[in-house]
Amino acid sequence: MALYARLKQSIHHLVLAAASIMMAFPFIWMVSSALKTNEEIWSFPPTLLPEQALWHNFMDAWNAAPFGQYVWNSFFVASTIVLCQVVNSAMYAYAITHMRFRLKGVFTAAIVLGYMIPATATYLPSYLILNELNMLNSYQGLIFSNCVSVFSIFLIRQAFLQVSGELIEAGHMDGARHLTVLFRILVPLTKPFFAVIALITFIEQYNNYFWPMLITNDPNLHLVSAGLRSFFVEGGAYGLKWPLIMAASALTIAPLLVLFLFTQKTIIQSVNLSAGATKG
Repeated sequence: MALYARLKQSIHHLVLAAASIMMAFPFIWMVSSALKTNEEIWSFPPTLLPEQALWHNFMDAWNAAPFGQYVWNSFFVASTIVLCQVVNSAMYAYAITHMRFRLKGVFTAAIVLGYMIPATATYLPSYLILNELNMLNSYQGLIFSNCVSVFSIFLIRQAFLQVSGELIEAGHMDGARHLTVLFRILVPLTKPFFAVIALITFIEQYNNYFWPMLITNDPNLHLVSAGLRSFFVEGGAYGLKWPLIMAASALTIAPLLVLFLFTQKTIIQSVNLSAGATKG
């Protein structure tokens, strides 16, 4: 039985290792291609390692387009949206879980209904609203249009429902106001959910492509995804400078990989929490 258990565990580990290599292979191939010449990329049969690693391709790609500006835009916009969504979600979720008012059921139903509406269905009305507010082609438009998330509110609502109502009432009996109860009691007790929201939102907004391209046309406002497309199509690199394209892609993905290395436990936990909240 012990031999069978060890054999089963070894097979399990081999399967996981193979799956991990398959998942990581696109990134490995991207980095490998960034170190090759254009001829090596298209050579047949293909080779994984370059004959001579061309590390200067990364610097050439970084200097070929304002990727520093693109990365800064993505970090600034994503971080600001994370802050706005965390605060908005916390206050809205607190109102529909631990406050009493007449339209509480209506606001709760609105969140559940909004959770079922595809995001693409909101693009046209959102665009018209931003146009009326003169926020098109601006940082304000990129942030304002994403500062509220139905998913974030729904997830935080599920977290707040797990906190005992007696604890909230005890806080009010001690003279604590609503904001004090929210930020001194509820938020500390549900920190993992807020960490999950922050990570999911940051990664989503950092990689956001379609909506920012729809409401902005200023190259100085491009996020990394739009900047890569501009470099690929408009920068003279289309079909000609594949090593630089691969190097630029690796450079823009690198911050997310570093983020994943330091927060992988939280990201894995986010899958369980998100699934549990949806099921609940």
